[in-house]
Amino acid sequence: MSKDKTFSLIVLVFVLLSVVGYVVAVENDEEKKHFIVFLKNNKPVLDEINAAATHLNVLMSVKESHVDAKESMVYSYTKSFNAFAAKLTKEEAQTLSKRDEVHSVIPNQYRKIQTTRSWDFIGFPPNVRRHPQQESNIIVGLFDTGITPTAESFKDDGFGPPPKKWKGGPCHHYANFSGCNNKLIGARYFKLDGTHDPLDILSPLDMDGAMYKVCWTTTGCTDMDILAAFDAAIHDGVDIISISISGGSNYVEDGISIGAFHAMKKGIITVTSAGNSGPSAATVANHAPWILTVAASGIDRKFISRVELGNGKNISGIGINTFNPGQKLYPLVDGRDVARNSDSKDRAGYCAEGSLDPKLVKGSLVLCRLMSWGSDSVVKSLGADGVIVQSDLFLDNAEIFMAPATMVSGSVGASIETYIKSTRTPKAVIYRTREVKTRAPFVASFSSRGPNPGSNRILKPDIAAPGVDILAAYTPLKSLTGLKGDTQFSKFTLMSGTSMACPHAAGAAAYVKSFHPHWSTAAVRSALITTARPINRRMNVEGEFAYGAGNINPASAVNPGLIYDHGEMSYIQFLCKEGYSGSSIAVLAGSNPINCSSLIPGLGYDSVNYPTIQLSLRSTQRPTVAVFKRRVTNVYRAVSVYNATVTAPHGVELTVAPATLSFTRLLQKRTFKVVVKASPMPPAKMVSGSLVWKDGRHVVRSPIVVYSPSQ
Repeated sequence: MSKDKTFSLIVLVFVLLSVVGYVVAVENDEEKKHFIVFLKNNKPVLDEINAAATHLNVLMSVKESHVDAKESMVYSYTKSFNAFAAKLTKEEAQTLSKRDEVHSVIPNQYRKIQTTRSWDFIGFPPNVRRHPQQESNIIVGLFDTGITPTAESFKDDGFGPPPKKWKGGPCHHYANFSGCNNKLIGARYFKLDGTHDPLDILSPLDMDGAMYKVCWTTTGCTDMDILAAFDAAIHDGVDIISISISGGSNYVEDGISIGAFHAMKKGIITVTSAGNSGPSAATVANHAPWILTVAASGIDRKFISRVELGNGKNISGIGINTFNPGQKLYPLVDGRDVARNSDSKDRAGYCAEGSLDPKLVKGSLVLCRLMSWGSDSVVKSLGADGVIVQSDLFLDNAEIFMAPATMVSGSVGASIETYIKSTRTPKAVIYRTREVKTRAPFVASFSSRGPNPGSNRILKPDIAAPGVDILAAYTPLKSLTGLKGDTQFSKFTLMSGTSMACPHAAGAAAYVKSFHPHWSTAAVRSALITTARPINRRMNVEGEFAYGAGNINPASAVNPGLIYDHGEMSYIQFLCKEGYSGSSIAVLAGSNPINCSSLIPGLGYDSVNYPTIQLSLRSTQRPTVAVFKRRVTNVYRAVSVYNATVTAPHGVELTVAPATLSFTRLLQKRTFKVVVKASPMPPAKMVSGSLVWKDGRHVVRSPIVVYSPSQ
């Protein structure tokens, strides 16, 4: 995760999440899988011992013995919700689901990990206004793959003891883990089968379930481990949870969604990554409205590795090349021309392992198409002096290579192919990487895009934060590339991904919380969204589907002027409007079954007081009209007046009433409505505008998105 000296103002509790590999067991010729069993009385229980015993008794109803039930039990969730995880056959799961005390049985799902200058770029310099006394009481829980506590980023110089509210257990020394300090105050992991993954670096195991690593190299992360981590983190007293793991689309069955809802009820804001499946549409992950969803943006620098061809032509490639050339020019070959044999020619174009002739590549630079990472390892093992990787993907972030290397676009690669064919002795050289300035911010190509696949009423992602080429602490136990033969080791490295953006936003949320410790999770999220800096749509044609409200601006977020606040009932009303059943909402909320028809209808079109507005067109033939109702709270000056400014895109009419909001006291609330009338648009088209409230000091901005769903 990205770390920075500025960020050291936050007391970090690294809630290290990791999941175990898929466990296959066969009993009576029937495969067992992991399931999560939610009981109808889904409220957290005070007596953990009796709760665990109850869970075991329920499980015994489908097992042959007490021993069999105990061996099948994986987790008892007792702190924040009443449920358990167990290994069951399909028949056992079906039988359990029919019991009176069981609400639902959900299959365990596997999730993916979403894998300096950045703070200055977002206007958060070291001398930013601070609230030191309250900062020392803020705890950030990080759900991730692991941690190296000896890293420079985790030194606790100047930190006092952990906050008194901290309920986490002691932090012990284990293999490759030297223990905690006053900055890293807790580190644990959960692993559902207890076995060691040989590809992972060990960190401490908490037998009592205090804290949480839940993602493993070979298999990623599972819902049951994620829920166990949420259960413990909520109990331990964290204020912010940062989790860079992809979630599912069903709000009442996804582990991250369920855990984040329970965290929200305790005033804990969950900050998540949007995912790394971009630029494809409707790929954004973690899109529940009670979660802050963060896209990855680039900052105003990039790393160039220049290539000079033998004909004098210079080409700018992308990548981290730390090697100085040992000679003026090297022989240059196309991987397809140096195949081991005719059968491997296609694979040789990608420099796949075993496809190249060592005699023909030795001492040369090799042009390789990108199929998978590692071509630099392949060519170096054969004695080549470097590689030029050709790809139209991943050109906005710099990869680290273990040999002289750079990445070029498909069109540039084609020009290199043409040069190779034009001469009998093609040559080239790759120069050492240098940093250059570039236009920013922009959203990375890998960052997942909207529209929201879980709800057409909620805009996701919410905001963007730096996630491209971020200087991050790194483990000395693994080479920089992780490839065979790499001898490069460092305490720091450059990383890219929404998993880099997420902790920036979590740090910003913690900064806001240090000024407003009693604000709700919705209030903190609102402050970050309405003060975000808009991103120029020319940089990303997907607009708000790429970056939400814009790039985070934490220095302004501590004083947003107005906030869009709401609580648990607002989310329940939203879920009812989305069509979820009252009983399924009860599982999420940890409550008795809910009768949606008896609830007071929520606010307007979307039933939730969200700081952004999104409308999905209902017809490609007729105009769509929707009324959005909103309520803002005055959090700056008692007597203040805000006037509305509306920017409407072509084909959309926007009306705000009233257009002026007058306040006479702090925390006073005012309501207004936004009427959106949109003309028909072709499928998959999106346009956007905005609503801005101004009082002469504050700019409270809400993006308004209108789109026509794909057919």
